[in-house]
Amino acid sequence: MLPPLHFPPARGWSIPDEAECVRLWDKYAMLSNIREHCRSVADVACHITRRAAERGLVPAGRSLGEPLTRAAGLLHDLAKTYTIHHGGSHAQLGAAWVRDETGNPLIAQAVLFHVSWPWQGGELDDVADPLRLPVIVAYADKRVRHSEVVTLQERFDDLMDRYGISPEHVARISGYLEHTRAVERAIFDRIGEF
Repeated sequence: MLPPLHFPPARGWSIPDEAECVRLWDKYAMLSNIREHCRSVADVACHITRRAAERGLVPAGRSLGEPLTRAAGLLHDLAKTYTIHHGGSHAQLGAAWVRDETGNPLIAQAVLFHVSWPWQGGELDDVADPLRLPVIVAYADKRVRHSEVVTLQERFDDLMDRYGISPEHVARISGYLEHTRAVERAIFDRIGEF
C-alpha cells in the first residue's frame, strides 16, 4: 500500500463549515440516514482531534484541527447515495467530488481512504501515526453504526450481517476488524480511551 499523501498547509484551500457541507449534501441528494451517520462520525473524529490537541500530540504546522476534521467527517460519505443507486466506489467518487467542490486535497484524501485506510502500525512515524486525518475519519466511521456510537465489535457485527455475503467478504471484514483494533489501540495509547 502506498503511504498517505502529504500536503503542506496552503492558502486557498477551502475548509467548508457545516452549512457548506449541508449544501453539498443537498447538491448530491444525500439520504437523511447517511447525513445522520456523517454527523456522528464527525463528532467522534472531532473528539479524537480535541483529545490529541489537549495532549499536545498535534505537531506545530500540522494541518489537523477541528474545522478540517469536522468537514472530513461530514463529507466522508458524500457519494454514498449516488453509489447505492448507480454502483461504484463511494470513497473514490466522493473524494473526486470533494476535491472538485472544495479544492482541499486533505479532505479528499480522508474521503478516499475512509473505507480502506493508510495505517500500517509500527513505530510512530509519518505513516504509522494514527493521528492523521484519514486514519481518524476512518476509525470514527468504524465506531458509528448508522448514527449511534458503538464498540468496534458491535459495528463489525453489523457490517458482517449486512455485507458478509461470501467467504471472501467475511474474510475481508474480519481483516478490517483486526486492523481497526490495532488502530484503536494506537489511538487510545496516545489520547486515552473514550
